[in-house]
Amino acid sequence: MKFIKTAFLATAVTLGLSASLAQANVEVRLGHVGGPGSLFEITANRFAELANERLDGIAEVNVYGNSQLGSDESMMRRLRLGSLDLSIPSTVMSSESEQFALFEMPYLIEDREHMKRVRDEVVRGPLYEAAEARGFRIIGVWENGFRQITNNVRPITVPEDLRGIKLRTPSGVWRIEMFRSYGAAPSPMSLSEVFVALQTGAMDGQENPLIQTFSSRFHEVQDYLSISNHVYTPAYLTAGASWNRLPEEVRTVLQEVALEMEDFALEEGQRLDDETLVHMRDAGMEVNDVDFDAFVEASQSIYNKFASDVAGGQEMLDSVAALRE
Repeated sequence: MKFIKTAFLATAVTLGLSASLAQANVEVRLGHVGGPGSLFEITANRFAELANERLDGIAEVNVYGNSQLGSDESMMRRLRLGSLDLSIPSTVMSSESEQFALFEMPYLIEDREHMKRVRDEVVRGPLYEAAEARGFRIIGVWENGFRQITNNVRPITVPEDLRGIKLRTPSGVWRIEMFRSYGAAPSPMSLSEVFVALQTGAMDGQENPLIQTFSSRFHEVQDYLSISNHVYTPAYLTAGASWNRLPEEVRTVLQEVALEMEDFALEEGQRLDDETLVHMRDAGMEVNDVDFDAFVEASQSIYNKFASDVAGGQEMLDSVAALRE
């Protein structure tokens, strides 16, 4: 009997150690498309640093940036299959669910304080639900940022200046529709392919937040920067099929840190905007402001289409408008 008890205890200890070791070897893989120095890289790395301090010996968050795991579309598929744990999609979410096209609407977000209110009262409601209906779970709302236009043809002051310009856009159908209505010739393309397209003239221009443009070195192959602030795009720290397979303690830490990072992402976005604009001027880019009133007036058809085509579209637009100062 003593031998049986001893054997049982030894087996239990072995199983316990095996379980602990297995848990300690949990890798949480986080992928994103941001290049070196981008806001995506800064926020993802900071998230991993904070999470790993709390997960010491339990799990480890490893970051794969600069499109190492593929395009946004590819990583969304990986999330759905459970072969990737976390990603930071932005515009691509409008291709997953039409409700996310809310953030494709031009001149929707006034400033980052406005975005905080929209994040807390709109995104955490219908957009969280829309993501869950597609098999995703948003655990934090970070930032991609206010988008600006660069090109090699002319300064952009009014929408008519975009006429005929071959402009790279993300793959969201609404961004394409918007620039087409302004007269441009928009074409979706993965971020990793854009530098060569601009360098060879296959594309005349592109639109991105300043830090994404600068960290991708687009300023080296672009002459004109037009400060348009035409779209503000959040970024969503998003989990997929593997979320419920992670230990509960790991999920709790990831969720807590993701929320703590939200205001940090906004503050870093503002800091990078200010610093990067100086760098791009110093690099020799010709910088101008657009005629905002002209662009807002030219955008009315996009608002009308969103309100009529997207379920609950007008209600979301009204909610965002009501949260302006």
